[in-house]
Amino acid sequence: MGNILKGGKWVPHQLNKRQMENRKVISQMLLQWHERKSFLHRIVTGDEKWIYFENPKHTKSWVDPGQPSTWTARPNRFGKKTMLCVWWDQEGVVYYELLKPGETIYSDRCQQQIINLNHTMVIK
Repeated sequence: MGNILKGGKWVPHQLNKRQMENRKVISQMLLQWHERKSFLHRIVTGDEKWIYFENPKHTKSWVDPGQPSTWTARPNRFGKKTMLCVWWDQEGVVYYELLKPGETIYSDRCQQQIINLNHTMVIK
C-alpha cells in the first residue's frame, strides 16, 4: 500500500500550573532583558558563495497544459567563477570581499577577513 510505520513524538500537551507559570516568568524576563539590552544588533554572520561570470537568467512562463515550458541551459560548473565572501547583521551587509578568480578561502584569508570586518564594525 506504500505506507511506512513511523513512531510518534512525545510532546507536552498538558502543562501543570507550575510549568505554565515558570514559562510565563522566563518569557517575561527574556523580553525585559531584550528591551533593556538588545543582543540582536551584536550578531554578525557570514557565508561564501561561488559567483559565475556567465550567469544566464532562468525564466518562467505560463503555458497551456501539455505544452513544453521554456528552457535555459545550465551554466558550466567548470566555467570562470569567483568567490564572494559576505558578512551581515540584522540591518544588512556589513562587509564583503570578492576573491580573485579561482581563489578559495583558507585560514589566513578568513583571519584577515575577520580583522577587516572588525575594523569595519569599529568605524560603523
